[in-house]
Amino acid sequence: MDIKDIQNLIKFVSKAEVSEVKYKTKDFEITIKTPLAGSDAVYAQPAVYHTAPQAVAAPAPVAAPAAASTEKTEAASDDSKYVTIKSPMIGTFYRKPSPDKEVFVNVGDEVSVGKVVCVIEAMKLFNQIESEISGKIVKILVDDATPVEYDQPLFLVDPS
Repeated sequence: MDIKDIQNLIKFVSKAEVSEVKYKTKDFEITIKTPLAGSDAVYAQPAVYHTAPQAVAAPAPVAAPAAASTEKTEAASDDSKYVTIKSPMIGTFYRKPSPDKEVFVNVGDEVSVGKVVCVIEAMKLFNQIESEISGKIVKILVDDATPVEYDQPLFLVDPS
């Protein structure tokens, strides 16, 4: 393995957001650890993520453009005071730790920094997603057991 291969492997690990990768051959071994190493998830090998095609929304009717723009600006100003918890990875979003357990959070629940708000499954590994802010859950933006993209908004939190 030459230096270019090692650099490409490092770039891949940083983009894939995994905590640790080990690459081993009969005469060469490399381990790459990222700042995510403190998380519970352990990845044994790099992964190639494929996403399902997203449905394209039909264009909105142009019957009442003035009313629609007013509603959009009101909704935007309402949401601007909230903080968004986003998905740190691609995977499947789950509100419960297992099918027979209660959901992690509901609308109206108080969350604090470090509280688990959901689980995202990626490659048969269930990664607990923790809140990075304190506040009250205002809206849950994703349905249970649906695929999510990297950086996709999951929750709206009122920090006040």
